[in-house]
Amino acid sequence: MSGSFDILMVGIGGQGIILASNILGEACLIEGRSVRGAETHGMAQRGGSVEGHIRIDGKFGPLIAPGTAHMMIAFDMLEGLRYAHFLAPGGHMVVNSHMVIPTSVFMQGAAVPAEEEVLERLGGLSLCLVDADALAAEAGSPLSQNVVMIGAASWFMPCAPESLLGAVERLVPKKTMEINRKAFELGRAAGERCREGSRGA
Repeated sequence: MSGSFDILMVGIGGQGIILASNILGEACLIEGRSVRGAETHGMAQRGGSVEGHIRIDGKFGPLIAPGTAHMMIAFDMLEGLRYAHFLAPGGHMVVNSHMVIPTSVFMQGAAVPAEEEVLERLGGLSLCLVDADALAAEAGSPLSQNVVMIGAASWFMPCAPESLLGAVERLVPKKTMEINRKAFELGRAAGERCREGSRGA
């Protein structure tokens, strides 16, 4: 056993997953923790899948094996479903309640499951739904949805919220700091509602 706390982030290119991964890494550095990470970009700029692997306090390689992630942060419902098999038994999944349908799916004529079907297929997991798009707009910018998701997930990971917020403030552009601070707090409030027993926020 590596003793690590493993977090898998998944989503679509352009949703800010790489910055979100960097925020987690920076929070670990603030706390003096060991952290290992890796990203797979694929066709990220064309709406393809993006993965961020973050292993906190681990001793071995950066990649998370299927069935072992303590937490998954899914920036898109379909990507959450696609990668659900990576979650360990008893793990937590924080999911943005929106779906982006990749252009390739339209081109191939593939059937896309409805939101209700996705939720049904994820029904056996510890699931926290967050409307990150709406909360990011409330914070002042749709680009802050990645920080909303970090805030929501902060209840379920080993890093202190103060460290996560400190990492946000170090890494986002100075002119967007207030927006991102608000995005983090709105996300954290949404995650707290999940933690108290409500499935969605």
